Amino acid sequence: MMKTVAVPENLTYLGVFLTFHCGYKCSYCITRHGVLRYQSELPTVAWIEGLNRLEISRDKMVPITLQGGEPSVHGGLIEIVRNLRNAFYIDVLTNLDFDVDRLMDAAPPERFQRDVPYASIRVSYHPGQSDVKELLAKVFRLQSFGYSVGVFAVDHPESDLSRVRELCKQLKIDFRTKEFLGWYKGRFYGTYRYPESVDGEQRRTVNCRTTELLIAPNGDLHRCHRDLYAGENPIGNILDDDLDIEFRFRECDRYGDCNPCDQKVKNDRFQEFGTCSVEIQGEEERESVKV
Repeated sequence: MMKTVAVPENLTYLGVFLTFHCGYKCSYCITRHGVLRYQSELPTVAWIEGLNRLEISRDKMVPITLQGGEPSVHGGLIEIVRNLRNAFYIDVLTNLDFDVDRLMDAAPPERFQRDVPYASIRVSYHPGQSDVKELLAKVFRLQSFGYSVGVFAVDHPESDLSRVRELCKQLKIDFRTKEFLGWYKGRFYGTYRYPESVDGEQRRTVNCRTTELLIAPNGDLHRCHRDLYAGENPIGNILDDDLDIEFRFRECDRYGDCNPCDQKVKNDRFQEFGTCSVEIQGEEERESVKV
């Protein structure tokens, strides 16, 4: 049995990227910003063993968030949910393009419950990639059985979300939008704490710190999405015998090439707006919208 690993008390997010693969081909997918290197994927048993060794304070209500890519593309999603320790909170980010009865058989609604004001099973709607009625039928089925579930969509500049919004209203399904990030038709969208860190004209070295833990498909731990998608600068691996997790300032020479996900101003896990994943030493915080 592997030794347990204490996760620091100031953890704010734990994202487990079971895979980077997805059956959809959305042009606005955030993985298309910068370099995406597909990686080998840990088998199901290794994920279960590696995640179950983590010690996370329940008082902070930080879940293990299973995601991708599309997490169901990893054939072990259901078994991972079934076998994670009861001490964990679990969230799932998914397009729900699988048999939801398998998920319901694996875990009761209580397995996805926390006292926070948003859904634990967050279903992404992708216009042009999925049939909205089929998707909402699955969401409604989960909701009818007491699961904490909601629908999210990226507020792309040319997306018309009025139909899905109205259908969700009729079905009393929680529907929310996420800010579109990145370039579209010569304009750069997004609200950022350090605007020059994202798609800036100059690259330079800074010291930065995050309190998020992002785990790549191969089990490597990363401090930010840029490193995660590029497969660079891991700070450990979930299967390392001597794994030690520490949130501290580390040198980075990629300022100006940050992923928008890391630098955006967003809601925290209690849905309070104004948080940012990254703190940069010596940098002026200048929240702004680049358009």
